[in-house]
Amino acid sequence: MGIPLKQAAKIGTYVMKQHLSGVKRYPLVLMLEPLFRCNLACAGCGKIDYPDEILNQRLSYDECMQAIDECGAPAVSIAGGEPLLHRDMPRIVEGFLARDKFVILCTNALLLAKKIDQYKPHANFTWSIHLDGDKAMHDHSVCLDGVYDKAIEAIKLAKSKGFRTQINCTLFSNAIPERVAKFFDLMTEMGLDGITISPGYAYERAPDQESFLNRERTKKLFRDILSRGNGGKNWEFTQSALFLDFLAGNQAYECTPWSMPLRCVFGWQKPCYLLGEGYAKTFKELMEDTEWDKYGVGKYEKCQDCMVHCGFEGTAVVDSIKRPHKLIPLALRGVKTDGPFAKDIDTSRQRPAEFVFSKHVEHKLAEIRTAKTRPQRLDAAQ
Repeated sequence: MGIPLKQAAKIGTYVMKQHLSGVKRYPLVLMLEPLFRCNLACAGCGKIDYPDEILNQRLSYDECMQAIDECGAPAVSIAGGEPLLHRDMPRIVEGFLARDKFVILCTNALLLAKKIDQYKPHANFTWSIHLDGDKAMHDHSVCLDGVYDKAIEAIKLAKSKGFRTQINCTLFSNAIPERVAKFFDLMTEMGLDGITISPGYAYERAPDQESFLNRERTKKLFRDILSRGNGGKNWEFTQSALFLDFLAGNQAYECTPWSMPLRCVFGWQKPCYLLGEGYAKTFKELMEDTEWDKYGVGKYEKCQDCMVHCGFEGTAVVDSIKRPHKLIPLALRGVKTDGPFAKDIDTSRQRPAEFVFSKHVEHKLAEIRTAKTRPQRLDAAQ
């Protein structure tokens, strides 16, 4: 099963509690980026060109614990950068587990063999290995030969040590449906615990801007892939079936960016994991001061092609809990991969993009340089 029963039940109970309490906006998964530094330089990444002064920053253990305590989400997904470069990562994972949170640790796996014995198998802990397809597809995606083979070795190692292990797969415009389907078959045969899949988002700072998908191409691509796997039923996905149905163009969802809030070295990122249009000092400030109605498909140019999980998975999860009958045909036949698409959101009235990210980088650099002039105790995590 892609999503463990315990996790599905706990998150379902959490969502129902929020709904019955009349809470309109609440987090499902804390997206945590405790550092931006990475040991790869993927062309589709929006994090690799920060100045070293920012790449050298780390969220401390206490800051990571404060983030989950502030937002109260039942799960946390730790990404980066490469999380295994953080010296306190084992302690951070243990801190989240001690709080009875579901923890997904995302890694490119280059350091996993060296670091794995610092972690212990736990029912609430999952390794999520970054793999964007077969050997040629993935090594091209990460701009380095040999990474796919190391990731496969790491998956086998983690499974042999009793860890729950899944992959996260981001697809771009060069994805070939037949090869992706065969890759999913291979991952299933390896005994993976699940697959997380999403179309790539066009980070404005990414070196490669030509490989990102628009909405129509995303829908066609996912229909073509899922049609080769019995509507997706042949594979175990770690996502709501309705999110997969959305990717295939059968649902017209609006995003709920607050469902997966991001805490990074800048602060709480407004409005979402993908757009850095401002930063809040606290989760409360993020929720109360973000102008949510200014963002989303049909509202903002930067959002027009987005169908990424961190914006829409939360919408799909809530829909599946409020309207469980919609899951029945998906369980019986899988995702529909033919016929007309659901009517999509009109984008004709969206406001134009604002390119404001550089000022946030400049502000952070000024903050770092000011702090260096003051005597302070070095944080062990840095």
